[in-house]
Amino acid sequence: MQERSSVGELANHLRSELDRYSPGGKLPSSRALVERFRVSPVTVTRALAQLTAEGLVVTRPGAGAFRAMPRTATAATGDTSWQEVALSADGAADVVPRTVDASAVLATLAVPPPGVIEFNGGYLHPSLQPERAMAAALSRAGRRPGAWSRPPIEGLPELREWFARGIGGSVTAADVLVGAGGQTALTTALRALAPPGAPVLVESPTYPGMLAIARAAGLRPVPVPVDADGVRPALLADAFHATGARVFVCQPLFQNPTGAVLAPARRPEVLRIARDAGAFVIEDDFVRRLVHEDAGPLPRPLAADDPDGVVVHVGSLTKATSPSFRVSALTAHGPVLQRLRAIQVVDTFFVPRPLQEAALELVGSPAWPRHLRAISAELKTRRDTMTAALRLELPDFSLPHIPSGGYHLWLRLPAGTEEQSLTTAALRAGVSLTPGRPYFSAEPPAAHIRLSFAAVAGTGEIVEGVRRLRAAYGTG
Repeated sequence: MQERSSVGELANHLRSELDRYSPGGKLPSSRALVERFRVSPVTVTRALAQLTAEGLVVTRPGAGAFRAMPRTATAATGDTSWQEVALSADGAADVVPRTVDASAVLATLAVPPPGVIEFNGGYLHPSLQPERAMAAALSRAGRRPGAWSRPPIEGLPELREWFARGIGGSVTAADVLVGAGGQTALTTALRALAPPGAPVLVESPTYPGMLAIARAAGLRPVPVPVDADGVRPALLADAFHATGARVFVCQPLFQNPTGAVLAPARRPEVLRIARDAGAFVIEDDFVRRLVHEDAGPLPRPLAADDPDGVVVHVGSLTKATSPSFRVSALTAHGPVLQRLRAIQVVDTFFVPRPLQEAALELVGSPAWPRHLRAISAELKTRRDTMTAALRLELPDFSLPHIPSGGYHLWLRLPAGTEEQSLTTAALRAGVSLTPGRPYFSAEPPAAHIRLSFAAVAGTGEIVEGVRRLRAAYGTG
């Protein structure tokens, strides 16, 4: 059983038994709970912490855990209806209303109930994360001289140098800002490059989290279709001309959700079109380190072939490590770097130095290349397993592109299939997936779903999850 499932189940057991104890009454000791429920001491500690956060239990160091005393007073319920007016008042007729909708992001962050197979996840399963290497790196980092002092605003020089080497070309450490995760870096870039109310060109389909960032900032996402070779240059040029946009956000490598890689012939075209429009390209290079074993040599980032400062590059360690290892980098040439730096400083000051030191320890250790090789092989195996299972169980689902990197597949549903109904039926059948609608900034051309193969425990769960999906499709 996964640790998080054990914690939830134990918390439910203890919650249901609280009525056995009077307010202030002492609960069984941690040792007794370990023996009774056959779980680890860590699981007991986390379950009690969950009940403490809910106000049901009080822990006293050295004494144990006790049922909390009942609350004696109920806070008065206020009238918050005034906020609807305040939050929707933009103050100017030409300002695009901001909509802060995190539902699509939360769908990939949600932890399914116990027993549900997680095809909606956006991160590596704990068994694929380099937990020992990260723990060792964090331990060593904490003992480094000055590890708990304030870091340079731009980030540790050695870490900036490491990110710069990963891009190549003429990029140097001086072009790099260390940030707190890819989502934060994208937010900084969009705020720096586009004023509220401006159009921003996006791939269609694209990552819902980026659409959420744009809309929360009052920007207008304008879709530019992609195909198996990435964004279509002619349509990109048309979109720049029609909208006057000054920003295009793209994922040239293993695009989310299609898995497409921008074709070699299109790469210089995209840069030329943006340069002619006087526009920036935000390159979200989010899964470069999740390449599959059979991928072959990868194309360089667009930023490596951009001496004119058109590209603002976003890279991150998070996808290849853990959702909590939030270290990223923004890379840019020219005056825009100072604007990026200023916005990042205003928003977050800096990334905590212990985390930056831990990142340096991790990527400099022999465990790092071993980890990358291991997940490269495992992701290929999982991709092949899911592909074979889908072809066997759900041959009517169209899989136009099998990616050689990333962690998911993008499927077009048979005509007449309602994706939200299928998503709901699948959850009832014990498998969670992601509907395709949130990936489009305008009306989608067809119904789709995205299936992740990285967040599950192994190939057995993949086969069983596809079998459950087939059952859900049959009853939908």
